[in-house]
Parts: sequence; structure tokens; C-alpha cells
Amino acid sequence: MERRRGVGLGLALTVTVGCAVAAVPIATAGQSRGTGVPAWGACPSEVAATSPAIQCTTVPVPLDYRNPAGTTIDLTISRIASVNPQKRRGVLLLNPGGPGLAGLDMPAQLVNRGIPASVLDAYDLIGMDTRGIGHSAPVDCRFTVEQGYPGNVPPWAKDAATVAADAQAARSVAEQCAANDADGRMAHISTANTARDLDRIRAALGEEKASFFGLSYGSALGAAYASMFPATTDRVIIDSNLGDTALTRAALRRFGLGAEQAFPDFARWAAERHTAYGLGRTPTEVRNTYFAIGEQLDREPIPGLDGRVFRQYVFLGLYNDTTYPLLAQLWQSLKASDEAAAKRLMTTRSGLPAPNAQPIPSSNAFSAFLAVTCNDSDWAGSVEAYQRSVVEDRERYPVFGAASGNINACAFWSLGPSEPQVKINDRGPANILIMQNRRDAATPLQGGQIYRREFAKRSRLVTVDDNRHGVYVYGGNACALIVGTAWLVDGKLPRDTDCAASR
Repeated sequence: MERRRGVGLGLALTVTVGCAVAAVPIATAGQSRGTGVPAWGACPSEVAATSPAIQCTTVPVPLDYRNPAGTTIDLTISRIASVNPQKRRGVLLLNPGGPGLAGLDMPAQLVNRGIPASVLDAYDLIGMDTRGIGHSAPVDCRFTVEQGYPGNVPPWAKDAATVAADAQAARSVAEQCAANDADGRMAHISTANTARDLDRIRAALGEEKASFFGLSYGSALGAAYASMFPATTDRVIIDSNLGDTALTRAALRRFGLGAEQAFPDFARWAAERHTAYGLGRTPTEVRNTYFAIGEQLDREPIPGLDGRVFRQYVFLGLYNDTTYPLLAQLWQSLKASDEAAAKRLMTTRSGLPAPNAQPIPSSNAFSAFLAVTCNDSDWAGSVEAYQRSVVEDRERYPVFGAASGNINACAFWSLGPSEPQVKINDRGPANILIMQNRRDAATPLQGGQIYRREFAKRSRLVTVDDNRHGVYVYGGNACALIVGTAWLVDGKLPRDTDCAASR
């Protein structure tokens, strides 16, 4: 899952949008093969444009860690180095989420969003395109715009027949990915292998230990990394939490719970602005408007926007309250049957994307998402299991449960998993700070609570009274920023902490 770029992930609106990346070689950056220490150089142009201080290099790693002497792939990593050697304490490895998000620009993102200077003094910020993504041995199922692939969240399912039809499409996607994996790379794109890559990067950088900050799916990667390598992980922050070491079927179904918990904030906001938008004078009326618009579009879709796409828009719009005005305008135009306005709002690039009209470069992001998600854990293989979950989740989570409970390509994936899912390891240093907003549509509070319980004495939980996706730096909460920074810079792991709203 992912976070909105510049707003705060992975699961950005990129949960369904992915990111446009190109597999361009880096001619000026390389690996000092003899010493193992990277030779830093220029970054790909789109990354170099984010900061004059950012540098890139590549680190070779085994494609298959069971055969370390076999084929290697090059991972592209980035760095904004500490400018205060006297205060530098190490490296901070970064992951923006997804899975499927390019991360080379994350160091610049954090600087541009105002990460405290004390963190910049203490660490080299290390971004990366993880294996299978962007500039690091990308995988590609070769999705096309015409294909109308719905993205990383399953589409809304009206009934059992809809699930059965979606199953046929999901099977075709799984077969398409397998057919476009001629070199067998896709089977090795997993969270466990990415965690192993992180430790290889740490070693290549000459560090005895490495700290880590990951959001959304990055929480699962961080949980796996800290579980597999407790002796070489230093200070860890996992943020906006999945509650597992993978985006499992259970974690995906929690999108329904998250939407149910986040929706009331939008409903209250819209009700307070009924004069402007006309969506309802009370939160209950706004909620009823949502269901009415969805049902109307089920019966009478407009080009490019049916009830399924509308509900996905709403889910994505709940990621951050800065998108509320655009979301309300879309509802307003649909309520007034203003198709021209609705189409214009659908393609507003500064706000909500159009999930069924993605450019082809998103194919890598979608493909990497499927490879990691489907390889990481076992998914139910029967259509009936998803038909049951749609019924259950529509009842429990009416806003979005009939989508998050629906079937996807993992039900028919033939490429993995190649090894058991990583188990959370509660044995090791107390070095994990869990940061979680209370009303996060994609990663609800329950995920953070699960990590706190499973990591036990190794962890502490910071809970923030907010509705955004992303806490540390991305969320704008003053208390959380202070607590997270004190941990990274001074090693002050707090007691479990509740942070009040600060916006």
C-alpha cells in the first residue's frame, strides 16, 4: 500500500495509481566491486531534479539468495549525506510504501517536507528503488491503458456473479504476468528478499548497523527487516502499519475497516459545508449521499466513471483531508448530473487520479505490487472464499468492504510464494517505534496495535489523533515529530504515547 507523494503513501493515491518510472541505466554511478564500498555519482534525471545534494550508485545483490553465487541484479540507491560528520551516527534506510513505489527521491522528499536538521546531521538518508521497481531490475506484466486494469485495490463487487466475473479477469492478469516473466525474475521479488537486500546495502555502505524508516507497506518491510536481522538493525520507525510482514489478504481486507473509520471525518467536514457543496446537512445525510451516488452510477454509469470507480475515488480521497474539497466537488457534480465537471475533476492531476486511465509507465508499479504481494503469503484460491468475504465485509464495512474483500490476481498466482512468510521476531533489542494515526483509511489503527502486541518488549506505540496516511514528517503532528526525532537522534524510546491533534 502506499502513500501519496508529497502528501504522506505509499499508500498515496498510488495504491491504485502506482508510479511512472523508467528503467534507465546510470552511466555515471557504479559499484566499487573490489572494496564493496559504493562509488557515488549522478542520479537518474528525474531524481537528480529533486535535490542538488542527492547522489546515486548501485549495489549488486543475488537474484536468488538460495543461490548466492548465481545471477546478480543491481539495486539503485540514493543518498543525501550528513553534512555534520561530528554528529553523524550512521545511515537511515528509507522505504515509501507500495509495494511498487520508487523510493530514490524519498531523501529529497523528507528534506523538502522539513525533516528536522538534527536528523540530517545524524544520518545519511538512503533511498532506493527496491528489487523489481524502477531502476532496480524492474518487472513488468505489460499492462496497457486499453486493458483497463483497476489497480492494486480490487474493484467493488455487487454480488457473487460480479466476484465470479472479476475472478476471470484476475486469472487473466496472473497469466499475463507469468507470460511476461521470461527470465524468472518475478518469483524472487518478495519482502523477505528485499529485507535481505537492505542488509546487503548496510554492509556495502560499511555500517555495522542501519536504522530504518518505512511507511505503509514500508512498515511490513521494516517489520521483516527487524525480525530477520535484529543484530544489525539500529533504530527503526514503522509508520502507518499493515500489522504483518506482508500485505496479506487479511491486511487488504482491513482497507474496509480503515475506510469505515476514516469516512466520518469527511462526512462531518462536508456537513459543515453543506451550503457550499449540498451533500447533506448532517454526517448521516452525507453518508446516505455516498451510497445514493454509488448506486446511481451502478445503474447509469457515465463514460469512464461507474459506481466501482466512484467508490475507489472515495476511498483514495480519504487518505488525507487536503483532498476533501476536490472529493466534495466530484460528488457535487455527480449529484447535479454534470458529466463535464465530473470528467474534469477525474483528470485533475493535483488531486484524485483516474484509476482506469493510467499511463502505461504505471505497469511496472502495478507489476511489482503483484509480485511482492502474491509472492509473500498464501492467498485463498477458490472464488467461493472471496464471494463469502465480500458478503461479510459489505455488511461489516459498507463504505468499501465489498471492494477490499474482493478477489485479485494473487488467487491465481503461479510464481510464488517460494518460501514461508517472515514471522515477527519479538527477540532482540528494544528498537522499534510504531507510529500510527487513529483514522487511517488504508492502514487502520489495528495494524499498529498488532505490531505492538507481536513485537512486545521490542517496541513502543505512538498513536496520533488524526486521519491521514503517514505520521512522522508526512502527517504534520508536532507531538509525533518530536517523539520520532528524539528516538532517531537521541535513542529515546518513549513509553506508549498518545499524541493529540495539532492541526
